[in-house]
Amino acid sequence: MPNKQLKVFPVLLAGGSGSRLWPISRELYPKQLVSLVGTDSLIQDTIKRLCPVLEASRIRVICGDEHFFEISRHLEEIGIPARDKVITEPCGRNTAPAILLAILNILKTEKDAVILIFPSDHVIRNTDGFQKMLKAAVSLANMNYIVTFGIKPDYPETGYGYIEGAKRLKHGAFAIRRFVEKPDEKIARRYVAAGNFFWNSGMFAFKASVLLKEFRTFEPALLKSMRQMASNGASISLDKYQSLPDISIDYAIMEKTARGVVLPSDFGWSDIGSWKSLYDFLPKDAANNVVEGDVIPRNTKNCFIRGDNRLIVTSDIENIVVVETPDTVFVADLEKSKNVKSIVQELKKQGRKECKSHTTVYRPWGTYTILEENKNTKIKRIVVYPGAKLSLQMHHHRSEHWIVVQGTAKIVNGDRTIYLEENQSTYVAKTTPHRLENPGKIPLHLIEVQIGGYLEEDDIVRYNDDFGRK
Repeated sequence: MPNKQLKVFPVLLAGGSGSRLWPISRELYPKQLVSLVGTDSLIQDTIKRLCPVLEASRIRVICGDEHFFEISRHLEEIGIPARDKVITEPCGRNTAPAILLAILNILKTEKDAVILIFPSDHVIRNTDGFQKMLKAAVSLANMNYIVTFGIKPDYPETGYGYIEGAKRLKHGAFAIRRFVEKPDEKIARRYVAAGNFFWNSGMFAFKASVLLKEFRTFEPALLKSMRQMASNGASISLDKYQSLPDISIDYAIMEKTARGVVLPSDFGWSDIGSWKSLYDFLPKDAANNVVEGDVIPRNTKNCFIRGDNRLIVTSDIENIVVVETPDTVFVADLEKSKNVKSIVQELKKQGRKECKSHTTVYRPWGTYTILEENKNTKIKRIVVYPGAKLSLQMHHHRSEHWIVVQGTAKIVNGDRTIYLEENQSTYVAKTTPHRLENPGKIPLHLIEVQIGGYLEEDDIVRYNDDFGRK
């Protein structure tokens, strides 16, 4: 890459709940962790696009506290050690605080750096074209510009903000004349025809020192507060972070700075902001359908159908989205599928767990899947990662049966420590301290049957917590 003095750090923004792709994306397992295009999750796909051009060791990811362990696991899965690469926010405060936190974190070890900002949940079809633009963006950043990647529009999209370019600069970039909000279709058509309007992608490149100077000018209070929090060796408190303004980098800096430039880009980008946009991005069959899973589409046209583990049969439908998960089925008009965001808000008001988590819940030590549940009984499938263990705990109101179906379990059951192999089981009585651990090299799978009249999390008494961040 250009410039031997300044190191280049890619920063991935991995916050947000991804409610527009519910029910696949949920609050505790947002779309950046989901495999929507190919077998990799979106965050893994984003990293793989960067690594041939940028150094993997310099990747940083900003995410919420609740996603720290799963984000770390996704990095480790593709061979990138997660240690010191994942930066957490106690709560989401939009892109300006997140980017500022990343800058201050990087400057703890660097005097200055070129920083590239990428959402972790977007997709790009032309990887070679994207990587060429990375090099152009770094060159512009080294010239003290604040670069935003502007996507050349090929149709009058009303769901994106636009950037109007002015004077032409090096590497095909334009000085930024203005940012404009999401237009109606008539105005969007004018923008496309004009040729100097671009979709706002949310991707940026800049020197850390240059952006900090703009923060000092335009958001000095935010910069001061963040410096105080970031300089403290302890984790940032929720109360203090919540007091920060909820403000985007566009409003905070880009709409005010004189250093902003837009780099026109045409590499098959999509933010996958709805089921319709995912449908548009993916290849279609002869009937113009996108079909994933066990699906029989009879006389079905122009549909998006995604199944999880059940057979889906459709007949005589057009322009419909059908998404099945173990606990929900979502059906909508394809063109209006973006309205699912308001449905998620309604589910939150009703206190429905389906908006927050799947039947499979991801934990630092592995996963559990609820197979059946009623008033006095709950049956789970538990997977424990190699070398991982749960906290030592006990329950006042329920007993548990554990049956190993794969791997080896090391179990503390009262004053005994036992090892169980496949098809062996143990019984954990009420008020008995117990712990589950996987001492092996393959995932441990077991079935847990809970019996008792009080199955909520409040029944758990934990003696210690072994999940310290490493």
